[in-house]
Amino acid sequence: MATKQKITDLVTEMVAPILQASELELIDVEYKKEGANWFLRVFIDRESGAVDLDDCALVSEALSIKLDEKDPIPSAYFLEVSSAGAERPLKTERDFIRAISKRVHITFYEPYAGVKFMEGTLMRYEKEQLEMEVDDQTVVIPTDKIAGARLALEW
Repeated sequence: MATKQKITDLVTEMVAPILQASELELIDVEYKKEGANWFLRVFIDRESGAVDLDDCALVSEALSIKLDEKDPIPSAYFLEVSSAGAERPLKTERDFIRAISKRVHITFYEPYAGVKFMEGTLMRYEKEQLEMEVDDQTVVIPTDKIAGARLALEW
């Protein structure tokens, strides 16, 4: 049986040419069980503007055909293709670089500087650390302490 990681890697490869042809980019692929059902979720974005329902439908239809041909997932699942959203996750170096000067929400594997999460403006990113402006103070965070990161809405 294919592992969750192998399935997400395979789907990532399968969706790449579909996205490239549509000038879209892959943000994340998630394969997970929720209750009794399995979900294969593909999150997409467009650098030049918002992703709309037509974009999601196009990618969903094309990917569904490829998945039916290769049949890499042994059990039944629901395919969902959607925009990464306003609070999109930051996973790659490119994501973090594009988020510089934007408000971000960072969670930690274990408390860092006495807290489980921080929210502030991302000022600088390097592979080993990032700098955030939090409550008018600059905070340097080693990237190996970060469990998750996403854009944060400003109210």
